[in-house]
Amino acid sequence: MTTTRSGVTSSWQDEQADSCLNELELRAYSSRLLGQDPHLVLHGGGNTSVKLTETNIFGEAEAILWVKGSGGDLGSIEPAGFAPVRMRQLRALAELTTLSDLDMARELRTGTIDPAAPAPSVEAILHAIIPFKYVDHTHADAVLTLTNSVKGAALIQKVYGDRLVHVPYVMPGFKLAALCAHLYPRQRGPQTIGMLLMNHGVFTWGETARESYERMIEVVSLAEACIHQQVRGRPRPVSPVPSSSPYLEVAGLRREVSEAAGAAMILQVDDGPSALSFAQRADVSAISQQGPATPDHVIRTKRLPLLGRDVATYTGEYERYFAEQASRSERRLHALDPAPRVIIDPQLGVIAAGRSAVDACIAADIYRHTIEIILDATDLGGYRALPAEDIFDVEYWDLEQAKLTRKGSPAPLTGEVALVTGAAGGIGRACAEALLRKGAAVVGLDLNPAVAEVAPGPAWYGARCDVTDPEQVTAAIEAGVKRFGGIDIAVLNSGVFPPSQRLDALEMGAWRAVMAVNVEASVALLRQLHPLLRLAPGGGRVVVIGSKNVPAPGPGAATYSASKAALTQVARVAALEWGADGIRVNVIHPNAVFDTGLWTAEIIEARARQYGLSVAEYRANNVMRLEVRSQDVAQMCVAMCGPAFASTTGAQVPVDGGNDRVI
Repeated sequence: MTTTRSGVTSSWQDEQADSCLNELELRAYSSRLLGQDPHLVLHGGGNTSVKLTETNIFGEAEAILWVKGSGGDLGSIEPAGFAPVRMRQLRALAELTTLSDLDMARELRTGTIDPAAPAPSVEAILHAIIPFKYVDHTHADAVLTLTNSVKGAALIQKVYGDRLVHVPYVMPGFKLAALCAHLYPRQRGPQTIGMLLMNHGVFTWGETARESYERMIEVVSLAEACIHQQVRGRPRPVSPVPSSSPYLEVAGLRREVSEAAGAAMILQVDDGPSALSFAQRADVSAISQQGPATPDHVIRTKRLPLLGRDVATYTGEYERYFAEQASRSERRLHALDPAPRVIIDPQLGVIAAGRSAVDACIAADIYRHTIEIILDATDLGGYRALPAEDIFDVEYWDLEQAKLTRKGSPAPLTGEVALVTGAAGGIGRACAEALLRKGAAVVGLDLNPAVAEVAPGPAWYGARCDVTDPEQVTAAIEAGVKRFGGIDIAVLNSGVFPPSQRLDALEMGAWRAVMAVNVEASVALLRQLHPLLRLAPGGGRVVVIGSKNVPAPGPGAATYSASKAALTQVARVAALEWGADGIRVNVIHPNAVFDTGLWTAEIIEARARQYGLSVAEYRANNVMRLEVRSQDVAQMCVAMCGPAFASTTGAQVPVDGGNDRVI
């Protein structure tokens, strides 16, 4: 059996194109077609432009280049994602003999006619000098395969001839624009439809959006056909057997990576057949240590992946690489953290690391494509990336680093991983959503299958799980660690609230069912999570959702009150026993939080009658005369997981609006 290759195809739809109100909207439409195909563009890569005439405030016609904003995502770009830059200024910049990166960025900004627009792409000058209305630029996998092949130059000439201007690698920005301006008039012919940048990507152009877009599809399809003809499929990966109990190994590795990075990191594990087959190749130490497919990827994956699990040796080698390369710079450079962003291990597979779940997901996507590029180029005669100095120059390029710093300061729980039980609704969902807002990645467990849809994006993993079933719990934990690398925070929220029963009429079957969920399942979960919490880079944290019924039980609630009292005692013992492991355990005692699944209208009415109150009075039956909501509990939960409670364990905090019996 061999792998099948899926080629790029045109996704142009006349109906959608015709619905565009102007040429900028059309530019955005065709840009999205490029950005939504990961074989063409990945995570902020590539750029597009259109040259239009606009009328300025003086009534004068001005030629304007609308170019993608730096770091923007082509896959979702709208007209507001383009920067409008005066062509007059861009052409003048192109005539200069030298232009520093900082001066270029400043001039691009001053040439932008809308101060609210994003910063123009660093390729704006190059787009301006190409004498066509529409210009597209991608980092297509197939093109990168050819340009990173030892036989690339010959293959490119055979495939494209004079249809593409061939440009050797230079740094993006002004130097690249100057070189292209020099080569274009010398190489262009009547068949020329684009420009191929070695180890970088490909440009196409046209007088219409469709012409430029479909030329890109044609150019990439030619590269794919060449690869297919030469390689003719690769044996389908077998299914190697991964490590039998990897999640503690992954968590230990994550702790080392986090220590090297100086902050908590997310690890995403790919132990599928393709990843394990690559990691177990006899030549992996050679083919994986060449460098990225294009320098643009270095800010996400670093230059080289870590082979195996020796993080300390990797960090030492990175520090030596920095020292050696930084000595060439005329300015003082500050080293980035030396932690790996990709790890290749024969037992674990391919692991991507990032400061957030989004960052780890981006690194994973990029390296997944890089593996295919490496393997295809190897089959074509050998994979050969750019030298270390060229990669370093992009890694420490001010304009490239700006793509990362634009995100601003990370949220306080960025890089942390939380597990929340009962996460599909009520207090559990509120806690999960609050932790996500603070930057954490969250594993949510619940019997309700809707838990999978609690939150969008890569930072959420929801698993349908019966917390009383050890096998289901183990599977959910393993899946969570595979997705995020470990567990730092546990929020024990799952529970059942039985109908009111006097003690003399208590049904023992109901008693045992409540204890199984509210106590025994939580104890079993704590036991299983302890080794993971002990490996948490910032120390483990447990937040137990108790109840006002612990210090102040109510009539008819013996089962629930006893279960929460038992769980609180377990939490107190855990605080005593686990403090030496750097794990803090605290309890929240909510009361009368009515926007949860525990409180049906019937239960609220019954409880109100027991206290001789109306439903409205019962909802605000506290000292402060306010209704306590799930979000109030969630805010306390987040506080307990953050620095405010760094020196606190064993605490029991009421979130109840003030209860006279508790006070």
